[in-house]
Amino acid sequence: MGLQVVRFKKENKEKWGVVEGDKILALKESYRTLADFLEKGVEEARELKAQGTDESVSLNDVILLSPVTKPARIVCQGANYSSHRAEAGLEATRPPYNMFFSKADSSLCGAYTEIVRPSHVQLLDYEIELGLIIGTEISNTVEITDENLHEYVAGLVMFDDVSARETQLTQGQWLKGKSYRTFGPTGPFLYLLDKDDVPLIHDLELNLWVNDELRQSANTSQLLYKPAETLTELSEIMDLSKGDLVITGTTGGVALNITSEVLGQVLSPTVAYAEKCDLLVSNQINNGKYLKDGDVIRCQIRSTDGKIDLGEQINKVVPSKVAIS
Repeated sequence: MGLQVVRFKKENKEKWGVVEGDKILALKESYRTLADFLEKGVEEARELKAQGTDESVSLNDVILLSPVTKPARIVCQGANYSSHRAEAGLEATRPPYNMFFSKADSSLCGAYTEIVRPSHVQLLDYEIELGLIIGTEISNTVEITDENLHEYVAGLVMFDDVSARETQLTQGQWLKGKSYRTFGPTGPFLYLLDKDDVPLIHDLELNLWVNDELRQSANTSQLLYKPAETLTELSEIMDLSKGDLVITGTTGGVALNITSEVLGQVLSPTVAYAEKCDLLVSNQINNGKYLKDGDVIRCQIRSTDGKIDLGEQINKVVPSKVAIS
């Protein structure tokens, strides 16, 4: 049976623990990174879950940290749900190729951390996504299927791929537009997978609210490129290490809602940059969905049978205190 694990801070000490109701069963050993925990701590966590311990703390008495730690590759899938493709000005059908991009690991933050809006960003967007935690070194091409997926994916996390749309689209800089610090709320729980859990990956409910208004709601059965084929393709391209994160794309309901005609102008190399900026902002700013200072984003990912529960994120948007460009 899989189990929920957290990385937390109490009295300035960072530790790992197993979630048991509203308590955390603290591991005795301290693991510096997620890779260290996956290498040496999983067995301790499973034994702790089975045997219990007198050393526990309340979930309410700790600071929950991102279970994904630096250094880590963050590999992202783009436009992997039909509903999101349609609102992004793309054809809604499955494309002939998987879209990949990366995100800086310095964007990682906890499930209750404030999201800092850079001073120049007007089109701040949210994207709830399922994250796959790599559980073994991948340094050559491998064929990954649902039958052996558990050998490559150690666990699951929830991730909010916060995005500065005017940077991402007008500059064509996806890395920059998605990598500002705090643009990657992660957790709170790392769900360690068992082989029997793999079918549930295809039946997870994703829900995101902004100020208690449901904005995004989907099931991972709707993913256009599934985890096994995605990881197989990535293995043909690049190395992946234990503790790396692959996020699987977001569904419809984000703030971005653009026609293919406007998108074409924004992406066109023949249109001046200032004109692109004016066009995108004027087209998008009044749709009422982009994040504003003080907004609260709440996310949940759970299997329909309740067995897998990645917890709940609650993140408030705050303004940057320094000018960023």
